[in-house]
Amino acid sequence: MKTNGRPRILIVDDEEMILSSLRSFFSFETDYEIITFTSSQEAATYVEKESIDLVISDFLMPELDGIAFLAKVKESQPMATRVLLTGFADKENAIKAINEVSIFQYIEKPWENTRLKLIVENGLERSSLLKRMQEIAAVKMDLIKALI
Repeated sequence: MKTNGRPRILIVDDEEMILSSLRSFFSFETDYEIITFTSSQEAATYVEKESIDLVISDFLMPELDGIAFLAKVKESQPMATRVLLTGFADKENAIKAINEVSIFQYIEKPWENTRLKLIVENGLERSSLLKRMQEIAAVKMDLIKALI
């Protein structure tokens, strides 16, 4: 959920240097609210309580791997766009992530900043549209109930 009109992006990676790089890039290039965690378990707890618009998760992490973490995100916040970031070009895991947790994109490290920014912009648009569709569906249901 946007706070002060700013999209909320959660980034999870067990490498602080990666988080620092992404945090700096998004802080310089965008006005997004960036929340970062080196612990996938702590991030999973956060997602259960706080609303986010998009999540970028590393694949290989010590507590929960990226697919397990993104599955938790999907369960608690299905409208949040999910992006998997990995240093390993593993087609099998990419397919698994797409099928199991409906990831929006699979990005390999090192990433290209312009492409990453475009993916995030498109992912935020996707989240916004999904949330709007859900709101419209709720209004329609209220109207149907009122007519019955």
